[in-house]
Amino acid sequence: MIIYIMGVSGSGKTTVGRLLSKKTGLPFLDADDFHPTTNIEKIKAGIPLNDNDRKEWLQTINKLARQYTQQKGVIIACSALKQSYRELLANGLEKTFWFFLQGTFDMINKRLLERKDSFMPASLLQSQFDILEPPAAAITISIDKKPEDITAIIMKYMNQKSSFGIIGLGVMGKSLARNFASKNISLSLYNRFVKDKEEKVADQFIAEHEELKTAQGFDDLNSFVQSLEQPAKILIMVNAGAATDAVMQELHPLLTPGSVVIDGGNSYFKDTERRLLQMQNKGVYWIGAGISGGEEGSLKGPAIMPGGNKEAYEQVRVFLELIAAKDNYGNPCCGYLGAGGAGHFAKMVHNGIEYAEMQLLTEVYYFMRKGIKLNPDAIADIFNQWNHGTLNNYLLEITIDILKTKDNGDWLLDNIADRAMSKGTGSLATQTAASLGSPAGMMTSALFARFLSAQNEIRIKGQQYYSQKNNHNLSVSIEEIRSAYELARIINHHQGFQFIKTASDEYGWNINPAQLAALWTNGCIIRSTLMNELAEMFKETTSVLFHKKIIPLVKAKQPALAKTVAEGIINGMAAPVLCEAQNYLNAIAEADSPMNLIQAQRDYFGAHAYLLKNDPEWKPVHTEWKKYR
Repeated sequence: MIIYIMGVSGSGKTTVGRLLSKKTGLPFLDADDFHPTTNIEKIKAGIPLNDNDRKEWLQTINKLARQYTQQKGVIIACSALKQSYRELLANGLEKTFWFFLQGTFDMINKRLLERKDSFMPASLLQSQFDILEPPAAAITISIDKKPEDITAIIMKYMNQKSSFGIIGLGVMGKSLARNFASKNISLSLYNRFVKDKEEKVADQFIAEHEELKTAQGFDDLNSFVQSLEQPAKILIMVNAGAATDAVMQELHPLLTPGSVVIDGGNSYFKDTERRLLQMQNKGVYWIGAGISGGEEGSLKGPAIMPGGNKEAYEQVRVFLELIAAKDNYGNPCCGYLGAGGAGHFAKMVHNGIEYAEMQLLTEVYYFMRKGIKLNPDAIADIFNQWNHGTLNNYLLEITIDILKTKDNGDWLLDNIADRAMSKGTGSLATQTAASLGSPAGMMTSALFARFLSAQNEIRIKGQQYYSQKNNHNLSVSIEEIRSAYELARIINHHQGFQFIKTASDEYGWNINPAQLAALWTNGCIIRSTLMNELAEMFKETTSVLFHKKIIPLVKAKQPALAKTVAEGIINGMAAPVLCEAQNYLNAIAEADSPMNLIQAQRDYFGAHAYLLKNDPEWKPVHTEWKKYR
């Protein structure tokens, strides 16, 4: 523990440092005692020191501080007026506390004039105020208090343990940390140390934001854990997969029984269940919490989807609900969803719905841009009209901004390569839907559309041989496209919630769709007016497409979806997710489907058997088909 007490000359840092030394038993050093002779002579002559004068002196103090890290620590009084000076003093030190003794010029000048034993003349005080850069990451204490009272304040901060810890300071981790700090939650922040790449990330981040001035920064995991109230409560925000496992393995020996670790990344739900069991066997609770909202949402209020041990969730509930977005009724967009991997499963499906929503907007834009020959400004205006009605949603809102953005007079969108990327949750959603037999076709088609977009060479060759772009002349109105988009969104949400119901039934999670929809009404990427309506509808039904308010709407808009899809196909325009929406609607409207032929084919070549329509017991039947040739 290296404690720096800083401030201009005359602020009382030496007096406070000595008092603090008596209270803590830590040795005390006055940095002024280590000035080289040349510096002392300049000061006595009334000549301000420059940066070069101070560099050697600061390096000496830093070297001494490093030596004391092998012991319990040290208290050092040092002016450290600039941020660059403080960086030199903290170089190579893991745990430093900064206390800034602040006072007015008149107050400190009066003190200096009354001093008789200082080599620092009062005439140099103004030069110190001129270069002073008040530290953002220090605890600021006014010197109008008695030295004993200032010492007591410092002791309080030194003995204080953080109530919550965050591991991983990427974009989301940083935004969440600021969110927690703005709610007055005492924090310890950890980011790994990687030489020349990630060094003192936590300390630098803390220094950049006023709301984090009481937070503690670490790049040593053991020191980070020791800084927390026990049992510890920790949020992990690192990449899903191997990185999460690595943190878990390094963290678990440092934790006391009863500690709660929250994985806030996009982990696969089965990995979450494995980790939960591994940590539970060691007396530590593991919560899998999906977090949606991106950088801005994490800062202002995300949607949070926790799953795991319910009793463990209750221990961290107050923290998560405090930073979450609020729904229309003022309730936090955070709630326990179920045991095991329920939380991360919900986030995975959220992202699958998001994939399809993004692709739907892309196809609608495509039809308007290439099929009806509207420019981005005109499309943005149309989208803006839609966004003020029942179609209002976050993705539509940001798409309007994207379409309006220009760079040197050209639409920026036209300069962006058309190779869509994905980070893995879409693939996991598709794989899981297949394993559970859930027909989540729209999110699957959206994922495959991204994959195909990345195969640029195939598309270039395909355009050479098969392009019909000269025929792009859609005979469809804006209102029909709007209706097609609205209906496709309803089908997308229906498929997503059916997917969740299938998994919830399979794994015994008992996920409440009304609760989940309410949780998704704010903070997350798929928040929308439709989601607000679904939160109410799910109080009466478990199936979106069969709610009494939805049925007449689907019937009214079905012709527009069919016409829009047909016009696109006829004109050689790919619209896989709109097509899938129409195909799904066609399929569920066919009680007597042709899939009996597939069952016959399977039985023919593989003797897999089939069921007969008129058999109430559904006994498997096999036919020797070749007899009838």
